[in-house]
Amino acid sequence: MSMRIITTSALAIIAASATVATAQSRDQIQVAGSSTVLPYATIASEAFAENFDFPAPVVEGGGSSAGLKQFCEGVGEGTIDVANASRQIKDSEREECAANGVANIMEVRIGYDGIVFASDIDGNDFVFTPTDWFMALGKNVVVDGAVQENTFTNWNEVNADLPDQEIMAFIPGTKHGTREVFEEKVILQGCEDSGAMAAFAEANGGDEDKAEEMCMEIRTDGKSVDIDGDYTETLARIDSAKNGIGVFGLSFYENNTDKLKVATMSGVTPSTETIASGEYPVSRPLFFYVKKDHIGVIPGLKEYTEFFVSDAMAGPGGPLSEYGLVPDPELAATQAAVAEEAVMQ
Repeated sequence: MSMRIITTSALAIIAASATVATAQSRDQIQVAGSSTVLPYATIASEAFAENFDFPAPVVEGGGSSAGLKQFCEGVGEGTIDVANASRQIKDSEREECAANGVANIMEVRIGYDGIVFASDIDGNDFVFTPTDWFMALGKNVVVDGAVQENTFTNWNEVNADLPDQEIMAFIPGTKHGTREVFEEKVILQGCEDSGAMAAFAEANGGDEDKAEEMCMEIRTDGKSVDIDGDYTETLARIDSAKNGIGVFGLSFYENNTDKLKVATMSGVTPSTETIASGEYPVSRPLFFYVKKDHIGVIPGLKEYTEFFVSDAMAGPGGPLSEYGLVPDPELAATQAAVAEEAVMQ
């Protein structure tokens, strides 16, 4: 399929430094961000180059926060065009963008993914709740009504129904969007469900903000290890530490079922079906963000954006869903917004 080549005769991007750049300086789309979105963006990039008369976009990982930080550095050919994210952009990041002249941002939701908890294929079976993870990894826990520093060493100390196995968790580092979803939907939820949040608030004179802050603190005694790389590093850690349990995106797990065994969460096995239905409790939407000011200047940017969320790519039965993406039931609305180049308000 051949598409029109974008000209730049009357278009330019005004960078934060007030320099002017045209697409003649760069003819390849630059993408960075989420490790979770990375494989989907790579698939879309390669297919885009095969079907359009544009070079394949350069797609890099680094984490949602790192990608959005790059995205918000400014406009112009010296800055990236697209930031992938496994969470929604924060208000503070939008403020940083605006301060650097990145005012017209298109938010594109590509579908959904789930956060799963998986261990070595030959290891024990695990049936988790958010409370189990909070009690295992929280820096402070409540035992017999008293707030104390976490000293649990084995999973069966956290919950007698869990295996007698050393607590060793490999969780996403703080620059990853997956970490924030893990903290909010698992650790914070477990803190609340266990009654610890109420105890923390009482211990701090009713200060709910302080209680939430205590809930989110992760122990630093070696039982929890931050993984700053992508899921392949987490998998390698489990391969060398068979008692380890890792936090992964569903699609990564589904592409490594020969190596990993997945746990249930709140009685639900993660799958594209349970995520699509909303039954699985730890799921999240996936996004990428586009600088509207780069459309018409960086060749192929609009076409790439439309192609990424087309039925052929992101719809049911497309290559992204085959890899593990849960298609968005409101994909048509996203397609319309992209066609109109609608920006965030």
